Parts: sequence; C-alpha cells; structure tokens
Amino acid sequence: MAAFFAVLGTATGVWLARIPAVKHHLHLSDGLLGVALLAAPVGLVLVVLLAGRVVDRVGSRIPVVAGSVCVSLLPIAFGLAPDMAALMAALFAFGLAGGMLDVAMNAQAVHVERGYGRPLMSSFHACFSFGGLTGSVFGGLCAWAGVTPAVTFVAAGVPLAVVALPAGRWLLREQAGQHAAAASGSSGQHAAAAIQDARASAQDTAGRSAHARAARFRWSLPVLVLGVLALCSLLGEGSAEGWSAVYLHDNLDASAGLAALGYAGFSITMAFGRLAGDRLALRLGPVTLVRGCGLVAAAGLAAALISTSPAGALAGFAVFGAGLSCTFPQLLSAAGNADPLRPASGIARVAGMGYVGTLGGPVLIGGFASVTGLRLALGVPVILALCIAAGAGQVKPRRRR
Repeated sequence: MAAFFAVLGTATGVWLARIPAVKHHLHLSDGLLGVALLAAPVGLVLVVLLAGRVVDRVGSRIPVVAGSVCVSLLPIAFGLAPDMAALMAALFAFGLAGGMLDVAMNAQAVHVERGYGRPLMSSFHACFSFGGLTGSVFGGLCAWAGVTPAVTFVAAGVPLAVVALPAGRWLLREQAGQHAAAASGSSGQHAAAAIQDARASAQDTAGRSAHARAARFRWSLPVLVLGVLALCSLLGEGSAEGWSAVYLHDNLDASAGLAALGYAGFSITMAFGRLAGDRLALRLGPVTLVRGCGLVAAAGLAAALISTSPAGALAGFAVFGAGLSCTFPQLLSAAGNADPLRPASGIARVAGMGYVGTLGGPVLIGGFASVTGLRLALGVPVILALCIAAGAGQVKPRRRR
C-alpha cells in the first residue's frame, strides 16, 4: 500500500522540479505558466466527488492500480507538449488521475487500518512526502545534468509504473462494506451491526428513501466539520509552498538560495512528522494529536512571522511543517470511518474541501498581502491552525449502533 503513496509523491516531485524547463521549452511567461498550472488542481477538485462514488461501488483496488499507472506515465506528455493547450490538457488529465488515485488509496488505507487495528494513515502519507522529496531531488539532478524534461519523465515514470502494476497484487480485493465486517474487536462488531441495520432498512423502505438517508449522512455535520478542518490544513500547506520563499526573500532580505530553504525545511519536518504520527496517535489518541499539532503549527508560523532574522523564520517554518504533518492524514482517517459502508464517500468530501484550500490558499494570501502586507496576511494560516486545534474533537472515533 505504501508503494502507491510513494508513486504519487515521486511523480509529483519530478514534475515540480522540471516546471522551469517546461516553461522555457514552451516560451511561457509567468502569467501564462500560472494559468497552465491551474489545470491539474482543477481536474483534481472536479474528480474527487465522482471518485468517492466509483470507489464505493467497485472497490478501491482497480482505481488504485489504474490511477498509479496514469500518474506515472502522464508526465511524459508534459515534456512532449508542443504548446500551452496541450500542456493544459495533459495537466488536467494528470489531475483527474491523481484525484482518483488519492481517494482510492486513502480508502484502501482505511481498510488496512481496520484490519491491523491500529493507526497507519500518517505513515502512508509519510511515504507520499518522502516520495515527493525523492522526485524533487531526481528532477533537480536531471536539470543539473542538462537532461530534457521528456527524457526525465520517461526515466522516472516507466519504473514507477513497473512498480505499481505488481504492487496491486497485495491490495485488498473485497469491495467496500465487506472490510468493515471483517475488522477485529469492537470495531468489527459495530461495523457488522451497521451492515445488518442497512440491510434491514433496505427491506423496510423504498430504495429512493434509503439513498436519500445515505446522502444526508455523508453530508452530515461531522463530515462537514472535518472538511472545513481539512481546508484549514491544506490552506496552510499551500501558503507555505507559495509564500515562504517570497516572505524570506522580500521581508527578511534573505538570499534566493536561503529563501528556498524555507519550503524545504517545511517539507522535511512534515515528512518526518508523518513518519512518527501513527505512534503518536496510538499513544496520545487522535484527538490529542490533532489538537497538539494545530497548536504547534500556530506557534511555529507565529514565531516565523515575529522573527526578524532569516534563521529564526526558517526554524519557524520547519516547526509549522511538523505541526501540520499529522492533521490531514488523521482527518482522512476519521472521514473514512464516519460511514463504515462507504468510506470513500467521506474521504472524497473531506479531501475535496481540503483541495479547495490548496487551490485558494496562495490566492487568498496574495489578496490579503496586497492590502495588509505579507507578514499580516500569513497570520491567516496561524488562525486556521488554531481552528484545527479547536475542532480536533471531530476526529474522535464514534460508536455506531
């Protein structure tokens, strides 16, 4: 299962590292590149709700394998694109494949967690983070060696696809709903009871009414709150990705090389934080973990904004990454367990709201910065991190009759 998280992270990291080369190849201005890059997240956001229905209907195994092969090989089209329109079409397809893979592999991860009876989601997301770092390093080395983007994407994508295809043999084959009954301990008993209740309800009521009740549950207040918290988390990540280097360079007069270390430090601490997240969730409980992470994230970014030296700001961004590291994985785990029969639907809704934060975060910070200045604008993620801490009670496992 970890291989698929690593595949998505690596493919994304390679692409991010070669964006400058693709821009130069197509002679795009900064503005046109920004428009082109929107195609992937738009495809991602559009597909997540459909992905939840598909995965709940056919199971997660087929979408995981198909999506991982697509995200491995589609970047080759980025390097071969003859113009901006072709690049945007390929990026949109990449976003669609990535969104389907993301929902399906997180749904599969929820089933694996149930089978093992202990937290695993943060470790899977750590594989994504380390994959992104690996892909970025590989892409950077190819850029340093003068390798063309197309050759880079072939060199990375083909091995990733070769890894993904046989890895699918170890995925759970049962369709959604069957894993819940197989879970051990009290979780298995509650899930089995939920299945029996669902069957009884289907016999006593018309099919349309049953579907209406299911839809109302999936959009229930707890799922909505989890989605808002995911939006807060990913908006913080997007803000660090888009504005940490700018803040260090423009506000603290750091050199371009030193400013680039702001997001690097954020990413590294996030990866290692996720690596330790499952042990912390097992020891502290998910509610305490998410609450503590929100407070640490708020303190780290606040310290970065208060500091007057680049070194202090770098340390603050690193602490900010460590704080946010476990929030999104724990929110997805809670969303997948909100409805044992349809885990992908909850994951899709929560992830979809989170990706809106990824899309809108940098734009929102930029809009505030034009009015208040970047230092005050970056105070928005500090407030949102405190909101995560305040809403951490929503990740508490719920008993179902």
